[in-house]
Amino acid sequence: MKYRVHRFDLKMTSDQSKLEQFLNSLEGEVVEIIPNVTMGPFWVHRVDFLLIVEKVG
Repeated sequence: MKYRVHRFDLKMTSDQSKLEQFLNSLEGEVVEIIPNVTMGPFWVHRVDFLLIVEKVG
């Protein structure tokens, strides 16, 4: 089994359709989606990018 890891940069408030389009374009099976959560000003959490693990072959 081989795996491919994709990095998907996003803005959580406006990139929902881009994420949906990206996930639907993958050829393999999505195994896991890992968010990168960071802290912004005033202790506000935000997601900068997602790591998407795809099983291929």
